[in-house]
Amino acid sequence: MHRASGADPGAELATTGRRAGRAADPPGLKARRDAVLALAAVLREGRPLDLVLAGTGGDDDAGESRDRALTRVIVATTLRRLGEIERVLGRFLERPLPRKSGRAREILLTGATQLLFLRTPPHAVIDLAVRLTGAQPDSRHLGGLVNAVLRKVAAGGEDLVSGDDAAVVNTPAWLMERWTAAFGSDRAQAIAASHLNEPPLDLTARVPAAVAAELGGVVLPSGTVRLAAARGRIEDLPGYREGGWWVQDAAAALPARLLGEVRDKRVADLCAAPGGKTAQLAAAGAAVTVVERSAARLRRLEANLQRLKLSAELVCADVTEWQPAERFDAVLLDAPCSATGTIRRNPDVLHNKTPTTIAALVPLQAQLIRRAIDMVKPGGRLVYATCSLEDEECGQQIEALLAERRDIAREPIRAEELQVESALIDDAGDLRTLPIHGMDGFYAARLRKSE
Repeated sequence: MHRASGADPGAELATTGRRAGRAADPPGLKARRDAVLALAAVLREGRPLDLVLAGTGGDDDAGESRDRALTRVIVATTLRRLGEIERVLGRFLERPLPRKSGRAREILLTGATQLLFLRTPPHAVIDLAVRLTGAQPDSRHLGGLVNAVLRKVAAGGEDLVSGDDAAVVNTPAWLMERWTAAFGSDRAQAIAASHLNEPPLDLTARVPAAVAAELGGVVLPSGTVRLAAARGRIEDLPGYREGGWWVQDAAAALPARLLGEVRDKRVADLCAAPGGKTAQLAAAGAAVTVVERSAARLRRLEANLQRLKLSAELVCADVTEWQPAERFDAVLLDAPCSATGTIRRNPDVLHNKTPTTIAALVPLQAQLIRRAIDMVKPGGRLVYATCSLEDEECGQQIEALLAERRDIAREPIRAEELQVESALIDDAGDLRTLPIHGMDGFYAARLRKSE
């Protein structure tokens, strides 16, 4: 899929539905329309899926909630299985779509997803896809083509995907090459396979056992509450509005704990949004200073803290330029990264990140970690973390820093302090989780500044 620029042919698709009014829409049309537009925003514009879906919200009634849930599962599944879907469509399209085809491509992709992987009745999928195609001036003439192709997918598409090596087909070649070189062929295949299905929902809770009992989850050895899957809107789950828990992958909950006892200590959380680690530190009694350059992300973090009845000092600033009035007892830097460890939850990463992305982030991370260590008091700790699988963003950053600074030492992490398997601690004493461990891929190193 290629990104496009210029006028947005999806605008007509959206405004047609608004002009018609909700009552005129057949059941399920809005969810499919939103899915088509969201997929286009991800693949053509490179926008993060979560931010795109945040803009599709409407009323809080049950129908709107179901529509949003269906939209997300259609788009996320399409992104997870894009290689297989494009291969199937390629068998049934005699020639490429014309240049002016509106959102026909996204309509075919989302339609095929529903037929091949969501087991949606073909008549509903095909009828709604044709309606969406006819809603745009640039694609009205393609309604017959969309009808014919999706009928062929419904009739024979499953046979075409049943023999595919799904893990490889759905993973960009450059990522498979990198993971094979870093982890070996078998582990690379297993990592890619872990991205094919929606992961469980992980929560960090004030009282894990009580939350697990109320929501029907289990408490992992590390203290994370795990639910088999989200049941409707997360905001509607018991305890959410009361601030009893927050969504946080089991791996993402580990780096903040590496700072040790933080009660009454001054701790900086750098590049902090959306705030899961901030909440952990504040709940543990730290005096937290949050530094985040995005005002919008900082507002979201503030709203999360308010719901959780927690407080922190919020600073909207660029970490590379910000200068604190005094140094901190501890600093947590969750650095901006390629996020290749979070593909299970963010399948858009498969399509919106490239080797160029990583090359651009590495010097920024190097700058951030040097700024962060300068904010630490003598004798204090720095935890550097990323949700990347790429070593340039992880261990190589630490080795480069240690090679140039004699006032810093690596403080090895022990599996027992996090209550995790010893396999999650590498030979250097750093934390390294992989999707094959049943959690996101995260890296964390702990450094101590000399007195």
